[in-house]
Amino acid sequence: MTFSSAQERKIAKFEHAIARLGRPACRGQRYAIYNLDCIDGMSAMPNGCVDLTVTSPPYNIGKEYETKLPLLDYLDWSVEWIDAVYNATADSGSFWLNVGYIDIPGRARALPLPYLLWDKTEFFLIQEVVWNYGAGVAGKTFLSPRNEKLLWYVKNQNKYTFNLDDIRDPDVKYPNQKKNGKLRCNTIGKNPSDVWQIAKVTSGARRSSIERTAHPAQFPLDLVDRVVKGFSNVDDIVLDPFMGSGTTAVSCLRNGRFAIGFELKSEYCQIASTRLRELENDMFLDFRADV
Repeated sequence: MTFSSAQERKIAKFEHAIARLGRPACRGQRYAIYNLDCIDGMSAMPNGCVDLTVTSPPYNIGKEYETKLPLLDYLDWSVEWIDAVYNATADSGSFWLNVGYIDIPGRARALPLPYLLWDKTEFFLIQEVVWNYGAGVAGKTFLSPRNEKLLWYVKNQNKYTFNLDDIRDPDVKYPNQKKNGKLRCNTIGKNPSDVWQIAKVTSGARRSSIERTAHPAQFPLDLVDRVVKGFSNVDDIVLDPFMGSGTTAVSCLRNGRFAIGFELKSEYCQIASTRLRELENDMFLDFRADV
């Protein structure tokens, strides 16, 4: 296989970044996942090497993969790892942060974490996206929660990637409506807006998602695909500091990006490794079938 000079530069950039990090827990041609604390890992990476970061950190609610901290300590830790993302991000790069809710005894039952985190960074905030999903906690004394937030940050507000045509929603209500003889809507589809209706990864004997793994808080592939396709380019480097079950790397492999991830729990690294190796095998078989 031959590569263009631009592709060779991207490959060299990826290889240089992962060479600084040592031996990965799992590695493919386009991904490397490290069983490392993300702050330690990002501090070893070259500044400005990442084109997009998409991640969902622990929410500090006592899940099995986190140690619950006092709120101020959690916010200080968040500032530390977000600063490390900023240093690793290219001038034209973006940062997508998915966070949920916390309770503050005596003050709030479900406070959205973006209210506490949005301004704790040098990144420029473009907008908040509401992720609406169908399944979740059933409320009896409150409205059933059915959304989380994503914050879209950029390093340079005048220069960033936004591939709207790659993420347009084809479900247009009046696709043939015209004005002065011209179609009123884009023939590819409509802007998906800042409210995204994407199903959660569910569990349970009767409603478990096809993509479900043993990870208790798994990113939906449809959600990550939209971010990866819309806010990075082919052969860009995508970072996930909290890789979990590997969904970000799966999306990158499917969409022709490079992925670097960090994950503290070795069992989650193994889940990610299995998913990625199975995908690589499927992609190889598809390639063979097309030749």
